[in-house]
Amino acid sequence: MPGRSAHSTVDARPEIASSWMRSQLCGVDGDTTPKLDRIDVASDGCLGRAATPVLDRVCLEFDDAPLVFVLADHDARILDIRHTHPTVRNALDWTGIERGIRLAEDEVGTNAVGTVLESRQPLLVHGPEHFMSAFHEFSCFGHPIIHPITRRLEGVLNVGGGAGEDHRYFAPIARRVVRDIEERMALDTPVAQRKLLAEFHSAARRKDRSVMVVGEGMVLATPAALALLDPADHATVRAAADAAHKSTATHRLTLESGRDVDVTCTPVDGGNGVLVEFATARADRKPPAPMVEDWPLLVVGETGTGRTTEAVRAARAGSTIVDAADVVQSGEQAWAVALGRELQGDGAVVVIENVHLLTDSMATLVARLVRGTRRKTVLTSTSSTDVSGIHPSLLAVCAARRDLVPLRRRRHEIPRLARQMLTEEAATSGVRLTTATLQVLAAHEWPGNLAELRRVIRSVALARSAGDVIPTDLPAPYRAVGAPLSPIRHAEREVIVAAIEAAGGNKLKAAQSLGVSRSTLYNRLRVLKIA
Repeated sequence: MPGRSAHSTVDARPEIASSWMRSQLCGVDGDTTPKLDRIDVASDGCLGRAATPVLDRVCLEFDDAPLVFVLADHDARILDIRHTHPTVRNALDWTGIERGIRLAEDEVGTNAVGTVLESRQPLLVHGPEHFMSAFHEFSCFGHPIIHPITRRLEGVLNVGGGAGEDHRYFAPIARRVVRDIEERMALDTPVAQRKLLAEFHSAARRKDRSVMVVGEGMVLATPAALALLDPADHATVRAAADAAHKSTATHRLTLESGRDVDVTCTPVDGGNGVLVEFATARADRKPPAPMVEDWPLLVVGETGTGRTTEAVRAARAGSTIVDAADVVQSGEQAWAVALGRELQGDGAVVVIENVHLLTDSMATLVARLVRGTRRKTVLTSTSSTDVSGIHPSLLAVCAARRDLVPLRRRRHEIPRLARQMLTEEAATSGVRLTTATLQVLAAHEWPGNLAELRRVIRSVALARSAGDVIPTDLPAPYRAVGAPLSPIRHAEREVIVAAIEAAGGNKLKAAQSLGVSRSTLYNRLRVLKIA
């Protein structure tokens, strides 16, 4: 082992021996000079704001003592470093330790920052226990910093000094400083997160209850909820939580384990987040596919929502498809004659697709033909706004109607649909969408709905034959999304989009219908990234 003999490894404490092994596997050479890459870091985050006044105070308290205090974030990157004695400062300058460098195990081996992050436990690293010989002159005690509200590991406080110093007082100093930092982090926590925490504790009081709280930068879950969910399920649950706007919503989800659960998402008042509760789905709750009792049937949905699939499914015993898009090629008269011939007599259900493309005169003719036939018919069209504005005669002739919900309004289904499509499109079963990729897919707007999602999944299946599909494997426009909107922002976005659609794209009319000025509307369009 570089920099370590077999005998010293056997004699080392178990936690040190394990860290040495990890360091070796990462290819760290203990006998070389550490190559420390420095980057500029911001210290105004939650951890930095809480730690700065505490470190100011402790440095005054231990003035002229041979100590060094190192504050690192969850990635082992040094945010702050304080020296209380010139000797320690000179020694650190010689090693290259400074603000902005990374002390992770995979870069510098065993140390009281990176190793503490790996183990999430306090640890003393004494002199030669450091993997790299460059750090043998120091003894350091590292203590993890856990956010008291989110319970996330935020970073590490390292208290150190020369290897010859009495290191027994390092631990009590570190514990006291970390306690003060965590207390200040709790006070610095936004009111919204405190409300989410209170709601979570209230819901989790009952033993073995499966609940989660999902908010901006915060996810809390009971052990029962964590045991219920596989990693891939988290993207599905997050999408369901994001879909809960102003009122409670319950979704039926099929987990990776094959288990069906009912997921109830309730917005937390003032918490800018959602309480998620899981319950075993009852077998008799899921309704069967709706039967068509009245004909003709009108199927309405945006492009790509599966209008044709739904129309054919409704026909059940087979169908004949006539597409209004063919009018351009065959001519109105020839197309109308062919449709009239198809509607004569008895036979399979006739599906007339894309009736929104018909002219007013052709729509009137089709309505008369449909009204006069004994054949069962299904008509498909885009949004109801277009139909009611252009073809009222077709609306009048239809006795039943089904509206297909666009994909952006059922994001909780996107992870399941994406996995199902990948199974259908991939040449082998060795390709898997990671949780991060599913979260990215669920966050997109998908104006092309299911058709657009399938196109993206097909491109992934063609590009990869095995392994995990990570976000960078997606087509370029789909690799990243902005920060997820809160439920309130989602609701606001939906209202604005609906108002613009109802106004036919006229933003002035949309602003008037919303009761706001045009400048206010344009500002919200920019903030909510509405094209």
